[in-house]
Amino acid sequence: MEKIQFNSVSYRYKNSEKDVLKQINVTFERGYLISVVGPSGSGKTTLLSLMAGLDKPSQGQILLGNDDLAKMDLDQYRREKISMIFQAFHLFPFLTALENVCYPMEQNGIQKKEALTVAKKLLENVNLVDEHIKRFPSNLSGGEQQRVAIARALASGAKYIFADEPTGNLDKGNGDRILEILKELAHNHDYCVVIVTHDMDIMARADKVYSLRDGALVN
Repeated sequence: MEKIQFNSVSYRYKNSEKDVLKQINVTFERGYLISVVGPSGSGKTTLLSLMAGLDKPSQGQILLGNDDLAKMDLDQYRREKISMIFQAFHLFPFLTALENVCYPMEQNGIQKKEALTVAKKLLENVNLVDEHIKRFPSNLSGGEQQRVAIARALASGAKYIFADEPTGNLDKGNGDRILEILKELAHNHDYCVVIVTHDMDIMARADKVYSLRDGALVN
């Protein structure tokens, strides 16, 4: 089974004398909802950036299956293998919900007609119906916008979803709904969902929880 594996990964910012991440050894497998927690400055965002191929380790290697990320086409990796979900949603403001979900598919060469059909189904799967999908993000609630963001993440077909505080701007009811969707994706559809969070509810409901302290990862 394909997985993302960190082998003795350390990271240090340029001109810094201190490692932000220190000798990280961890495997992120499909089928699990995984939470990464830690105080501000512990290295959570850096870990997420490395997983997304936005940065490269100072030492060690990150593997997708048997392939070293450092030797891969990272633009293709980000288009086809991973998707990101952010606390601030990051939807395109001048595209409707439906158009937002179509966008990554069209970027990957899928014809517009097919993209529209798939996008409607993905939005339906996160409980957004016709009255919502034609709206612009500014006319959707926070919970609705986050569900559009999840549908857009699924549109690429990537099986690795990295979420940065995905419930941080939501009330508890909407936050619980988002968490249930992410958990269902992991358990029933073989996704690997990694959530960086301070949310105790997410930590309590995750399959695995890793804690970052001073750049070191503890299970």
